[in-house]
Amino acid sequence: MARTDARDGAAAPGSAASPARDEVDELVASWQAERPDLDVAPLQVLSRVSRLARHLDRARRAAFAAHGLETWEFDVLAALRRQGPPYQLSPGALLHATLVTSGTMTNRIDRLAAAGLVRRHPDPQDKRGVQVALTSRGASVADAALADLLERERELLTALDPRQQAELAAMLRTLLAPFDARDRADAPTSGPGAG
Repeated sequence: MARTDARDGAAAPGSAASPARDEVDELVASWQAERPDLDVAPLQVLSRVSRLARHLDRARRAAFAAHGLETWEFDVLAALRRQGPPYQLSPGALLHATLVTSGTMTNRIDRLAAAGLVRRHPDPQDKRGVQVALTSRGASVADAALADLLERERELLTALDPRQQAELAAMLRTLLAPFDARDRADAPTSGPGAG
């Protein structure tokens, strides 16, 4: 196993295997030279997460565009598709699932309904409420876009074997879980558009 330099995680000179260097290595080295008084270790992880997120965003947009969708359209369709039959949610539940405002969600539902991907119908349990349901066309488009997205995401992960992918997922979960818990605690439980 290669020895690593404690400051930047790079393999020590003369070690058996030197890992590939990336732009973050250069960025970190530059900051260490310019600001040796600062601990720039967080850049090792979070700059890579940020750069990887940009690559993922490009892959997502390309996968969805291949099916005539914008990212936000897939997000709404996917939220409905994940529910299982009858593939429907209230507008408020869609707000929670997609983290947008009530006005934005109304506009999105209108546009998806006009495209024949969702439909509104009265909520049988709330005379004032509505449910948003996935149409058969919406389900087909969501399924095809998801399959394309997963193929592109697999390509992003090809440098890691399944064990490494599982380890990375576990570490990222550890980082993300406290933020998700805080967001759930801060989320309003009622108010405009919540139903």
